[in-house]
Amino acid sequence: MSLNRSEKEAVISDVTSLAAKAQTLVMAEYRGISVADMTKLRAEARSKGVTLSVLKNTLARRAVAGSAFEVIGDQMTGPLIYGFSEDAVAAAKVVADFAKTNDKLVIRGGAFGGKALDVNGVKQLASIPSKEVLLAQLLGLMQSPISRTARVLAALAAKRGEGEAAPATDAPAEAEAQPA
Repeated sequence: MSLNRSEKEAVISDVTSLAAKAQTLVMAEYRGISVADMTKLRAEARSKGVTLSVLKNTLARRAVAGSAFEVIGDQMTGPLIYGFSEDAVAAAKVVADFAKTNDKLVIRGGAFGGKALDVNGVKQLASIPSKEVLLAQLLGLMQSPISRTARVLAALAAKRGEGEAAPATDAPAEAEAQPA
């Protein structure tokens, strides 16, 4: 089924707006994937904030022209599914994780930060922890010196408390010993 000119322009407009918001684009060949598996992939992608689209490659090339994803225009051949995400690693994670369990989904490449990524580049991007995990790790690193300082101060206070308590019990014993 072919699209008329106005439908093609609408598709290009939609994908152009997706590309403008996205940080990452991942492409994968989906030849031979069952409808049920494709539905699972789309559901997983939606839950992670990734938009998956099956597009005609000529429309995809036109849509990303002038964007940071233009660098992979020459790789847009064959039956591809395009994953756009605002999170830098979400699209790569969704596609790479699904490709691990389904050998019919073959990662073809992607783009991030205006640079083209090959298959290994997409897999490396997918191995980076999510933004939330990285923020939690950063917060933990920032809290670590503060909590260590607090523990040291608490230990010093406890030690001084023990040190002051011991002479206080010795003092009355000395006082009793002197009058005798």
